[in-house]
Amino acid sequence: MPNIKSAKKRVKIIQKRTAKNRLMKAKIKSDIKEFFKTIESGNKEEAQKALRQAIKTIDKAAKKGHLHKNNAARKKSLLQKKFNLLAS
Repeated sequence: MPNIKSAKKRVKIIQKRTAKNRLMKAKIKSDIKEFFKTIESGNKEEAQKALRQAIKTIDKAAKKGHLHKNNAARKKSLLQKKFNLLAS
């Protein structure tokens, strides 16, 4: 445990940031899982809604710095490919 005042403050800040990062990553994972569930059901309209929501969440995470932009692009590309397979 830190003794210096500024180090104590940094510990608090790190805990807050870690909590935000965990929430955002959990949201991304749950949206992606929801998308894959709709893909398995075969409902194209529901899958499209889930795809939009997942992409929206991924874009927000990339903008805020929770994900690297290339990681976000890779995730979105994978989701779009899966959706295109369902559509065809």
